Amino acid sequence: MKWIVGLGNPGPQYAKTKHNVGFMALDELASRNGIAFNQNKCKSVIGEGMIGGVKTVLIKPMTFMNLSGEAVRAYMDYYKVKLEDMIVVYDDLDTELGKIRLRYQGSAGGHNGIKSIIQHTGTQSFNRVRMGISRPEPGFAIVDYVLSTFAKKDGDKLHSMIMDTCDAVEFSLQHTFEQTMAKFNG
Repeated sequence: MKWIVGLGNPGPQYAKTKHNVGFMALDELASRNGIAFNQNKCKSVIGEGMIGGVKTVLIKPMTFMNLSGEAVRAYMDYYKVKLEDMIVVYDDLDTELGKIRLRYQGSAGGHNGIKSIIQHTGTQSFNRVRMGISRPEPGFAIVDYVLSTFAKKDGDKLHSMIMDTCDAVEFSLQHTFEQTMAKFNG
């Protein structure tokens, strides 16, 4: 079984913000594979189903971004799942808008959701798909930037990044994460 954690903030006011691309990618994965988010447990909204013949659980923490690790830890402890079967999908300021970057370890890089997961799991070694949102113009506060919506002109880049993320996650279910990185880090 694989479990995919998409990071974001709950609530309609955050739905279309840059910080919520992890949720957007999971919504697309669910849509592609006929999975419904129909369970509320472990501080998350959860959907379970088969993706490419692999039992997969899609998890959207409802803890707000900065406490994402609480939901990850709750799910791990309740279901006794292995960290190496997890992929975290989230927004990344240091990746160009529209691009994705896969990694299997590393620091939080200033991302509070990842920082929380590292704190609650005790490791920096877990699979991740970073979805690029680029950095704001100088003088634009990071918090305001990540909680803002995408510009209309960036719609195509956003759409293709979500599709690429879903393609990478689906590929990773049948291949090693190293093979997935080799294919999608281009």
